[in-house]
Amino acid sequence: MNILADVGGRPGHDCRGFCAYCYFKGAKLTEPFGCRHCLPFKKGCAYCESSIIERYPSFKPLEMVVSEVNRTLRTAPSVEKFTISGGGDLSCYPALFTLTELMGELDIPIHLGYTSGKGFDDVSCAERLISHGVSEVSFTVFSTEPALRKRWMGDQSPSASIECLERFSQSCDVYAASVLIPGVNDGAELYRTCERLEEMGVAGLILMRFANEPSQGLILNNAPILPGIIPHTVEQFRDIVLDVARQFSFRVVGTPLLDAQVGSPFSILEDEEMLRSLPKVRKGATLITGRVARPMLAALFELLGAEEVNVVGVDVDIADLITARDLARVNLSELKETVIVPGRVLVHDAELKRMLCADGVDRLIRRGPDKLTLDGEMSIS
Repeated sequence: MNILADVGGRPGHDCRGFCAYCYFKGAKLTEPFGCRHCLPFKKGCAYCESSIIERYPSFKPLEMVVSEVNRTLRTAPSVEKFTISGGGDLSCYPALFTLTELMGELDIPIHLGYTSGKGFDDVSCAERLISHGVSEVSFTVFSTEPALRKRWMGDQSPSASIECLERFSQSCDVYAASVLIPGVNDGAELYRTCERLEEMGVAGLILMRFANEPSQGLILNNAPILPGIIPHTVEQFRDIVLDVARQFSFRVVGTPLLDAQVGSPFSILEDEEMLRSLPKVRKGATLITGRVARPMLAALFELLGAEEVNVVGVDVDIADLITARDLARVNLSELKETVIVPGRVLVHDAELKRMLCADGVDRLIRRGPDKLTLDGEMSIS
């Protein structure tokens, strides 16, 4: 199993300041959305009140992190690797070197979850972590141009951060990440960055579409993050991912679309043998989902000949980020008597029932699985 060491931390506070494009920047306190974890009689729980906004205290003390890891170790039959992660930037965690040194004594590979490198002020930081057993790193690069990192990420030692990235790439599986902002780090600048990453020897690059409005994922009353910036459309972004994948040797995935190598999300659409192995659809239902998934889910059920299943999309890109506001705009006349919503839709169960039966039809409302496909962060590694 993979053991997670959660070091905590707060976006914007425990990372030497917000990046200009951070989707937590300007996030305001909101009423609980409601979710699958809520009790039937109460809207709001630890997940939809705190976790999705990452409303946590500062970094955890080293002793707490070590204690939590030890508890998991005692019950783990075998451990494949440690993953260190948190709400803040790992490169800014004061006890990072001590924690990795302690883990390194167990001779188990260590994965550093997403870090921007803003806390690494010298290449010796990477050297120390590698000597402790760090073998995989997820690193937000944005651009390999120091001036762009300083301007858009608030990185006060951008050259040192890039040197650390290069050193990690020489000894570890490095998965770089870039949030693409039109006119800033896309186009020719993106290809310059990719050329440098290829020279370094990174294992992969995950491209992330910048979000600047609620329908793109900003549900914390903080849109727009960058006034005047119009993000790439999903289709434009998909084409960028495919083109980068064609031109460079490292692995390339995009979020929300797509994994250029295996075709996810919904790579099953290209696998005729797997499609034939699926059970026959015997009952009708309406599936509610987001804009990205809708055409692919509709295509899947069309290939299965399931005319009794219809897929209704709402005006939100990512299905997990559907809220009650979005469901209020669903045309109830399109819904069958059985309705399946995404498992992690951010609406309380009682509210789901009330809203989707508001026309007097007593529908059966069910949550589907939490995931139908791997997201980009999981797919790349």
